[in-house]
Amino acid sequence: MGTLVRMTSSTEPPDPLTLEVVELIGTIVARYHEEYETAAGKHSLTGAQARVLGLLSRGPTPMRHIAQQLKCEPSNVTGIIDRLEARGLAERRLDPADRRVKLAAATDRGKETADRLRGSLDFARAPLAGLSEQERTVLRDLLKRMLGTDPV
Repeated sequence: MGTLVRMTSSTEPPDPLTLEVVELIGTIVARYHEEYETAAGKHSLTGAQARVLGLLSRGPTPMRHIAQQLKCEPSNVTGIIDRLEARGLAERRLDPADRRVKLAAATDRGKETADRLRGSLDFARAPLAGLSEQERTVLRDLLKRMLGTDPV
């Protein structure tokens, strides 16, 4: 399979196709964030709280890893966890492998809220439904490759 975008040197301007792909990705990201914020608001959450709750619904996570994933300061995560904890959506636990490490975890209510929130994100559902399974697989694989998370 060919390369998704042609790599250019810093002195060579990007080709028109690369610019178009970058603009399309930007549009998709903007739509995703807009819908995510709206969906979070319907659950009386901020976008940041919803993102953290989504991460926690996958399993207990060290708070420093949450900060790394969100690319923010650990103190910001502490405040978000405080607010989720006050609503009964998250809890803090000691890591059984290293009691110096604090884990944050979604409660059962938090997991249910995260599932409902994830289920309410429709921005890509209809367009993706118009693609065949093979096309969705290719799209997924190309996105993973762009992110460097898929072995080539």
